This record gives sequence, structure tokens and C-alpha cells, in this order.
Amino acid sequence: MLPDFQIAIIGTGFSGIIAALRLQQSGRNSFIMLERAASIGGTWRDNTYPGCACDVPSLLYSISFVPKPDWSRGYGTQPEILAYMQDVVRSNRLEAKMRFDAEIILYEFLEEHGLWRLTDASGRIVTARQVIAGWGPFNRPTIPKISGLEHFQGLTLHSARWNQTIELSGKRVAVIGTGASAIQIVPSIVAQVAHLTVFQRNAAWLGDRMDAPVPAAVQERYKRYPWLQRLARGFLYQLLELRGQLFLGNKLVHGYMQKLSLQKLEREVQNLEIRRKLTPNYTLGCKRILSSDEYLPAFNRDNVSLETDAIAEITSGSICTVYGTEHAVDVIIFATGFEVAEITTTAKVIGLSGRELFSQWKTTGLEAYKGICVAGYPNFTLLLGPNTGLGHSSMLGMIEAQMNYIMQYTELLEKTKGYLDVRADIQNTYNQHIHQQFQGTVWASGCKSWYVDSRGKITTLYPRLVQHFRGQTKNLDPLEFSVTTIE
Repeated sequence: MLPDFQIAIIGTGFSGIIAALRLQQSGRNSFIMLERAASIGGTWRDNTYPGCACDVPSLLYSISFVPKPDWSRGYGTQPEILAYMQDVVRSNRLEAKMRFDAEIILYEFLEEHGLWRLTDASGRIVTARQVIAGWGPFNRPTIPKISGLEHFQGLTLHSARWNQTIELSGKRVAVIGTGASAIQIVPSIVAQVAHLTVFQRNAAWLGDRMDAPVPAAVQERYKRYPWLQRLARGFLYQLLELRGQLFLGNKLVHGYMQKLSLQKLEREVQNLEIRRKLTPNYTLGCKRILSSDEYLPAFNRDNVSLETDAIAEITSGSICTVYGTEHAVDVIIFATGFEVAEITTTAKVIGLSGRELFSQWKTTGLEAYKGICVAGYPNFTLLLGPNTGLGHSSMLGMIEAQMNYIMQYTELLEKTKGYLDVRADIQNTYNQHIHQQFQGTVWASGCKSWYVDSRGKITTLYPRLVQHFRGQTKNLDPLEFSVTTIE
């Protein structure tokens, strides 16, 4: 049985695009890109809320081998990042490889043929010898279960499902959450709303963003002399790797960054009581460190309130706290993040002997080898799989490192007449080592975050720096895989 394609790429976010480019560069053109939505972009297509932008500088949050010399700002905004992705797709003629509205709900490995059969929600079937799954970690928005939410008469929306027709002028608005989305939404809407109430469960550690327009002269210089942009990118990479030491137990770097954050809070928030409420009570870095120069000053405005008491219930027109305070609101914005540490999905990935990946992960927690391969699921590779997340640098660097490894995996697979499966003992040893490395890091300091699953297992983060992961994915060892030959 011959496959329809040699490789099926799932998703057209940065993971899928980088995978396609690397395959194309190597002369491998028998691939298809399957996208659940009607257009490309992943998280940068889905998130269109006011102020949406990246929290990693543009120089690093771009594909290393497809540079963009004319970023308009130090930090890319959602429209500019999405336009960059569209331009990369267009200039490399990847549209012809894409199939949209093709959410894969069933992945079945056909052992007798060494192929994957993929069925989408419309019943269409594609077969491929290898799958590269670029599902992405930020595509499952979470809305907390709050008593009475179903009775609310106003408008509710999640930051990742923004309603572009919404009119906030003169409205009483509640923002629930104080994470990465909230700190961008709050300063972007505060001037137009009648009143804004921010419901905070945990204060965030914030650093200076220092975002600014990139001068036209610098853009022109990068265009004429690409090596200058590569040099600037390399310097920034090393700087962020240095900052990454604060997560790994370097007390000097950690103490310095904490001091800067507390000084920022004192400098930007006038009211002492509000400043106290905005002071985090957990170890810096245990939750995501955020950057903004507009969020904290928003609390100096007369039309902004900060509520730190827990929400008891929602009525038809208000939010009530556990201590009886009632906040009248017209609109509720849930900036409550995504389901990352665990996966709830109706899709099924069926590997060897009928095992199912998501059911397996519910028992074991999310696990993979180098965030790429899972024992029992041959010819199946992941991008940004378990334990590949970062707290300090660009995830695009991790994707590119994984693709270096996957290209070697693909080459090894092409030399076989069957299928390739990572050995379970290799995977288990790797994961044991990964979780041992969390000891002594800020992530093991005890706070609750989306990094940790319901068992207390950190399934999202990589406990070292990018340079270490690059070393781990530089070379594939064929002895770590079992090869099954099909005659």
C-alpha cells in the first residue's frame, strides 16, 4: 500500500511552517499540511484581542533562516507577526501544500503497512508514512467554572476568541485574570471603558518592556547588511540565555531581576494599598514573568479597580466576591489562559497494538522523548511536545532545534522498509532525567501555575537553556530506535 504523501504536517502555525520549509529545502516535496481552521497562523491567527503582541523581541521571534529586516517595533504585534507568516508562506509557495478546514480527529497507525491513516472531521482520509504534529500548546482556551455564569445577561468572551464587533465605549468591563493576555488588554481598553475591574488571583512579576519603534535607518541597514541583523540576533539570544539563569538557581541573577521588578512596581503604582496587592507572594519565575510598561500605571486611573477577593458567583449583571462585594458589569473578558499541562480532546491517536496517546497521557502525564517521539507511536513526531517550553527565550529556537532532529529521523526512516519507534527504556530514562533537573529551579518552589498538571508534574517546561536543548537535538542516535521491517 502506497501512501498519499510521504509526510503529513499537522498545523500551519510556526511549527508547521518551519517543518514545511525544512522539508522543502531538503528536496522533500511529498508532504501535505493539514489545518483545522480556514487560514494559517495558529496562535497569531486566533488571538486578535486589543494590544496583542509577542513578549519575545522580534529579532528572536522570527525564523532564523527567513529573517525580516523591517520589523516596525522591538516587539512584534499580532498583525505584523501574522503578516510575516503569510509572507513566508506566499514567498515559498506553501499554499499549494495546504488543506484547510481539515481538523484531524482520528490518527491510526496501520502496522501491516507502516503508514498513518488520518481522518478529518469531514470524513476525508489522508495516508502518510510519517506525521509531524505541530499542534501548538496555546489553542485550547480555558474558562473557569463560576457559579451563575450561565445567567449573565451581558457579553462574555475569552481573550483568544475575541469579538471584533464588540463596543466597549462607556461599558463597565471586568477582566478576569492577570496573565500575559490581561496585561496587554487592560492598558489597551482602559481609556475607552466607563469602568474597568481587574479580578486578580495572583499578582504577576513584571519587567520593563522597553518597546520602541525600530528606526527606518536600522531597518534599511539590516536589509542591506543581513550579517548585522544576525549579529544583533545572536547578542540578544545570549542576553536572554543569561537571564534564563534566574530560573535555574542562579541566586545573583534571580536577586537582581527581583529587585528590578519591585523597583518598577514602586515607581509605577502610586497607591500604597494597590501596590501591596500587586506585589507577588511567590518566587520570581515560578509563574511566567511578564513585561509591560503600561499595565501597572493603569491602576493609577480613577476608572480602574483591582479586586483580589475570590469570585463567589456571577449574577445577571454583576460579579460577586466571597466577601459580598458586588461589581456591576456589562462585559466579562476571560483572560484565563489555555489548557497546556494536560490535554482534553475528542481526537484519538492510535499507535501500536491499539494504544491511544491521549488516554495514555491521562494516566502518565504528558511525556515524550526530547518532546519529539513517543514510544509505541512509530513514524510520529511532535513539535513543541511535552517539556519543551521556555520561560526566558523564543520558542522558535526550540522548534528549529527539534526540526534538526526530525530531519535526521526522516532520513533514517527513509533507509528502512518499515517503521521507526523510539525505545521505551530510552524515553523513560530521558524523562526521569528531565524531572530530576527541575530540582533546585524556581519551578520546583511550590507555586501553582499552568506549567504543572493536576498531579503536580511539570509537563510543559524544559529545565535548561536553549543552547543545551540544541546540543541534545543536534545528533540522532539510531541505536535509540527500534526498526520493524515490512516485506
